[in-house]
Amino acid sequence: MLKKICGYIKEFIIEEYKFLLITTILLIILNIPLNYYIVVGGGISDANDRIEVEKQHKSKGSFNISYVTQLNANVLAYGLSFIIPSWEVEDADLYKYDSDESMDDINFRSELDLKTASGTATYWAYTLAKKDVKETSRHLYVIATYPNDYKTDLKVQDEILSMDGNSYDNSKDYIDYIQTKGVGDYITVRVKRKKKELDIKTKVYEKSDKKILGLSLQYVKEYKTDPKVNIKFKRNESGPSGGLITTLEIYNQLVNKDITKGKIIAGTGTIEEDGSIGQIGGIEHKVYGAERAKADVFLSPGGDNYKDAKKYIKEKHLKIKLIKVNTIQDAIKKLEEIG
Repeated sequence: MLKKICGYIKEFIIEEYKFLLITTILLIILNIPLNYYIVVGGGISDANDRIEVEKQHKSKGSFNISYVTQLNANVLAYGLSFIIPSWEVEDADLYKYDSDESMDDINFRSELDLKTASGTATYWAYTLAKKDVKETSRHLYVIATYPNDYKTDLKVQDEILSMDGNSYDNSKDYIDYIQTKGVGDYITVRVKRKKKELDIKTKVYEKSDKKILGLSLQYVKEYKTDPKVNIKFKRNESGPSGGLITTLEIYNQLVNKDITKGKIIAGTGTIEEDGSIGQIGGIEHKVYGAERAKADVFLSPGGDNYKDAKKYIKEKHLKIKLIKVNTIQDAIKKLEEIG
């Protein structure tokens, strides 16, 4: 029986080899990756599914993170973007600090932004809820290099451990140390790269009367809390734009009152170290996704984000209530005032 089946398969391949060859070549071509992202729409996800505070207070409503669905483009997806009206093409170079960066570098920054946002959200939620929160560690990473202007052997994703044997708790102290060096001097930077520690000699440059290494760096802070909090975003849920809603969800689980007032609340915006709410991209997609998911309220950062969201809601005759928030304290106050 098996021999008979193999015979049929062999006969089919011989007779249809041209069709099979063309199909194989076409599939390979359609799956060639391109230097683009395809924005295919927006939606919301319940932050309660990602965040769990020990002995949390329950809420009748929900806080929902607004997101934009993005695909890494290939030839097929790029072609479909000209056919499907709601699909938008974004050049991946817009996310790059340097044209030679890889998609892996871009994704690393997005994942780091999520970790930073989660840490800052934890700090502000616990601080405003008057609960115990203590910083336990900091990790300093290289998030961009500029090889066209400043030559360096440091790479994106390197974790900075020390400079000339000196370790500091904040980036300002590292910057101050660099100022003590002369232009053209070398600093030995100890880094962790793929679980290995390396010493990299890095040249000191000058820009606008300041000594620099020609890098962009970013800290990730980790905190110990009481009660404990577990934040478990998926790998593909990256970027800083969920910071506002993450903060509100943690806060709402900590306090003995429900600031959702039983409503489905969606929103977007970064949470900055000073508690301000920062601008994000794709606000129209996020508003539309929240409306489609039947959210009652949409929280938007002030400035251009709010103006664009307000204009879009008016043009599309959407029913969702738009609220402008400038700080996390402002967001909590306005939610408490909702009837």
